[in-house]
Amino acid sequence: MKTISRRRALELFTSVPAAVAIVFTSFESEAAQAQAQTARRQAAARGTPFQPKFFTRREYATVTVLADLIIPRDERSGSASDAGVPEFMDFMMIDEPARQTAMRGGLAFMDHLCETRFDKPFIECADAERRQVLDDLAYPGKAAPALAHGAAFFCSFRDLTASGFWTSKMGIEDLQYLGNKAIADWKGCPSEALEHLGVKYGGD
Repeated sequence: MKTISRRRALELFTSVPAAVAIVFTSFESEAAQAQAQTARRQAAARGTPFQPKFFTRREYATVTVLADLIIPRDERSGSASDAGVPEFMDFMMIDEPARQTAMRGGLAFMDHLCETRFDKPFIECADAERRQVLDDLAYPGKAAPALAHGAAFFCSFRDLTASGFWTSKMGIEDLQYLGNKAIADWKGCPSEALEHLGVKYGGD
């Protein structure tokens, strides 16, 4: 599998508007989620960390930190990385050149921005420094023109993080979605629901 270099990805990212978009379908998201969870279980069984197939070690660390800033651990559920979002993103990149360019270019842009401001890449920045950068990228319509590509990337990354989290077991539990449940003894629609709809069963 031929992959694009970090430098080339950044060049394309800053010169081609379409190169910043990470486009995917729900089917692709579900497939990547299944692969990611299988890989996590296999890594846990081996007692070894997950080994990304697309991301470099530094990129994978950056993705993990960035995803956890978007969906941190709280009293209700775990963080994005707890749910396997970084692994999910890695599988979303495999054999997808357009996504690879957008992701690798976007991560390189984040590092470039941090190196310009703080003389260090994103992963080495303090939490306050990272949040300052993200505050400047969080709203594409309000971002400075020089940050427009970075803001568009962060918007796509945020969407991908959300997709990875809320298609995971942890994310579904966080939504408190119960799904279809079998009911042994169906007694009809509750009276309060019928009253709300302004209907009633025939024969009443």
